[in-house]
Amino acid sequence: MQIHRDINRLPVFRHAVITIGTFDGVHAGHRQIIERLKQTAAEAGGESVIITFHPHPRKVVSSVITGVRLINTLDERIELLEKTGIDHLVIVPFTDYFANQSADEYIRDFLVARFRPHTIIIGYDHRFGRERSGNYSLLEEKAPQYGYRLMEIPEHLLDSIKVSSTNIRNAILHSNADEANRLLGYTFFFEGEVIHGDKIGREIGYPTANLKSTDDEKIVMGDGIYAVYATVDGIQYKGMMSIGFRPTVNGRTRVTEVNLFDFDQSIYGKKIRVHVKKYLRSEVKFNGLEELKEQLHKDKEDSLKWL
Repeated sequence: MQIHRDINRLPVFRHAVITIGTFDGVHAGHRQIIERLKQTAAEAGGESVIITFHPHPRKVVSSVITGVRLINTLDERIELLEKTGIDHLVIVPFTDYFANQSADEYIRDFLVARFRPHTIIIGYDHRFGRERSGNYSLLEEKAPQYGYRLMEIPEHLLDSIKVSSTNIRNAILHSNADEANRLLGYTFFFEGEVIHGDKIGREIGYPTANLKSTDDEKIVMGDGIYAVYATVDGIQYKGMMSIGFRPTVNGRTRVTEVNLFDFDQSIYGKKIRVHVKKYLRSEVKFNGLEELKEQLHKDKEDSLKWL
């Protein structure tokens, strides 16, 4: 897969078959569209092209200040899309200038001039251009003038994708790792930088890597204890993770910490990737560190049943 980040330096695509979207999560519904994209490109003797945007368009055009919580960071999305076998991924910088193009300019100066599309595969509800004035009907109207073919993504599939994306986010936020992973079609993962904590885990024989998120827009699992895999320097380890306020030690801030099994290295400042396999239990306030230690022993045993 070729990755293009500068829309002023795109190659000349061969019979480009394109689709457009954020593809956050790259879940099963998205993969149906991608398979159709690849099949159509093969039939046309052309190249499959996904156009996506960064930052998320809602950050630029929405009047709501609240942050966009995404299932994948941009780098994760690139990694997942690469596995689908498409030919090209074009990452368009979504700016105020881009958002304020007229719908006609979007079609003429962006889609046609830069991609010369053979086929555009798009949903009935796709909106583009200033004030979201462009739609499927306008693309259909302009097709004879610009010589592209238009294919509509079925409404039922688009609705399914919207529902799946919402359900995945809700499952993650509510600690339902089983449901999130089922809908994603892979194990939900995130990356964090190891930072210094208060070393309480080390005192009781369960040292933890305290993690700081590498992307504030990335969605975070709900509070609880989880069985996880974690990758450090390319090597995967089994472990367990706690997300929450650590009531036993009167914690005041929300912390993500991972205990890696059979691991004894200093990894401060390193990035590790955590795959969330199974939710084990909720946070509990124990009567002291000894009681917490006993529970952690049980948590480790329970984690190993799932890893």
